[in-house]
Amino acid sequence: MRQPLWIPSDQRKRQANITRFIDLVNRAHQRKIETYAELYDWSIHEIADFWATMWEFADIKHSRTYDAIVDDINKFPGAKWFPGARLNFAENLLRHRDDRIAFVFRGETQKSGKMTYAELYDTVARLAKSLRELGVTSGDRVVGYMPNMTETAIAMLAATSIGATWSSCATDIGPSAALERLGQVEPKVMFTADGYFYKGKTFDTLEHAAEVARGIPSLQKVVVVSYTRARPEVRHVPNAVHWDDFLSKEKNLEIKFEQLPFDHPLYIMFSSGTTGKPKCLVQSAGGVLINHLKELLLHTDLKRNDHIMYITSCSWMMWNWLLSSLAVGATIILYDGNPNYPDPGAMWKLIEEERISIFGCSASYLLFLKKENFSPRTHFDLSSLREISQTGSPLSVEGFEYVYREIKPDLHFNSIAGGTDINGCFAAGSPILPVYAGELQSPALAMRIKAYDEKAASVLDLQAELVCEAPAPSMPIYFWDDADGAKYHNAYFGVYPNVWRHGDYVLIHSDTGGVTFYGRSDAVLKPSGVRIGTAEIYAQMEKLPEIADSLAVGQNYQDDQRVILFVKLASGFALTDELKEKIKKTLRENASPRHVPALIFETPDIPYTLNMKKVESAVTNILNGRAVTNKDALINPSSLEYYEKILPQLNA
Repeated sequence: MRQPLWIPSDQRKRQANITRFIDLVNRAHQRKIETYAELYDWSIHEIADFWATMWEFADIKHSRTYDAIVDDINKFPGAKWFPGARLNFAENLLRHRDDRIAFVFRGETQKSGKMTYAELYDTVARLAKSLRELGVTSGDRVVGYMPNMTETAIAMLAATSIGATWSSCATDIGPSAALERLGQVEPKVMFTADGYFYKGKTFDTLEHAAEVARGIPSLQKVVVVSYTRARPEVRHVPNAVHWDDFLSKEKNLEIKFEQLPFDHPLYIMFSSGTTGKPKCLVQSAGGVLINHLKELLLHTDLKRNDHIMYITSCSWMMWNWLLSSLAVGATIILYDGNPNYPDPGAMWKLIEEERISIFGCSASYLLFLKKENFSPRTHFDLSSLREISQTGSPLSVEGFEYVYREIKPDLHFNSIAGGTDINGCFAAGSPILPVYAGELQSPALAMRIKAYDEKAASVLDLQAELVCEAPAPSMPIYFWDDADGAKYHNAYFGVYPNVWRHGDYVLIHSDTGGVTFYGRSDAVLKPSGVRIGTAEIYAQMEKLPEIADSLAVGQNYQDDQRVILFVKLASGFALTDELKEKIKKTLRENASPRHVPALIFETPDIPYTLNMKKVESAVTNILNGRAVTNKDALINPSSLEYYEKILPQLNA
């Protein structure tokens, strides 16, 4: 067995939330569980008992308890969770009303601020009153086109306290992409800001907000937050009002938390939209709440004295996930801007200053630091930091090793993976398990995941399709504008009946129990019929100092598929014949001859989604003569121009 990079101390195991949870399970269900593996095994065989115990452990606030845990665990999709229960999502997040700090806002500029739990409750109460007076009621949609700032969180909490359904995207995406998302759900109110800061520059977004507002006839009010200037002129924005004018002036209000069914619609999340119009995934208040608390309490080991931060925006589900930390009473650091501005030390300076204990980021962020040979531990006091959570895309073995070598050796590196679809994780970390390079520590509790080969057989130690064989509370209750459920069924259940196919390519390790992710299965390469995960190629490219980034795609060619590799070169390097041979040799020796590309090209840029995931599918479509239907889903849509120009050369 491979040697772990980190082993939790006995003290850390004793103090972990999951250890208390195991004690509760043993008492409540007459078990003798001692290890994570035993707990996981129980959780996937006694799924209903697991979620009932989680309800108790998380102290879900409710006005009426449930009649059953789940109506039919074998109904997939369509299982109904906790029927009969009545609760409110925002009430669970606002259970604390003391002088502990709830939010620290830090912008890329000098703008900053703090808000206590008592101040947060008061502000949410005032905004909820204003929304009610406007006529917002349970079931209405309220949306945000906002930076990652405190007002965005307050707007979500105020809306959901009433029972309105929340949806959001960040102001750094263009108005057409925002309209394509937010317009679908016909909101009554939109919150927006006058602009945002990025790489030291100020971007005015009021005209974008106006364009979005003009495209949504259902909007009755657009509430504008002043961020980049004192009080901008908003008359050109339809139905606009300043935040300060809209917010009720009354003090000491009590929030009337609407008591709603467990499966009341809470969030409408959007798929990436790289292969078509973004899908609108409707997720339930109770499902998101109990699943987030499972992941925060048990997998992340979040406690009230923690300071937690994720590099995210309100376009990404990690924003929603992060805000559920309020239910634990932790302090959330909200950061808006470029994480590497003015230099790669920006986030580590923030960790030092705000005493952050749990820091979340993407694989691409860590790989950027690694390529820059940046060593955070050399420059900053990271004594407060006990955990890094990483998601977004697979991180290589070398990426894991970089974390322990250059950031901190005594650190729980909690690599997680799941998706917007479930607002959570299929595989995650555990504070009582060792960390192995390149592996997520374990399947997430109560998620009965498997890896299916092409014959739909469950396999270990082989790369195969990630599936989930049983329902979970945070899976979408339905898709928006999908009356017969056909879009929902085709998205996840069209390949394996009654089994969720997620679209990721994974390997489940029989020795460690860990899970390695290899990227999206729709991007799997199949030269001569042999399946190859693109992450395997990227892992080798990360080792080469000449290469800043890379993209591997498959092109149908002469009744087969050939692998084409595009490389973005580091400054000062050229794609010479010698470098091409070095690339091929590296892949041949460290991966396999099948991984060696048929062609290698230098590209000026590589397409990424708004959530910083590589978009192989868009380039694959171009190279195979298919249309790219939603370029607005990319953070850099102009990057596709190169691939369109090179296509005639490839087909010559």
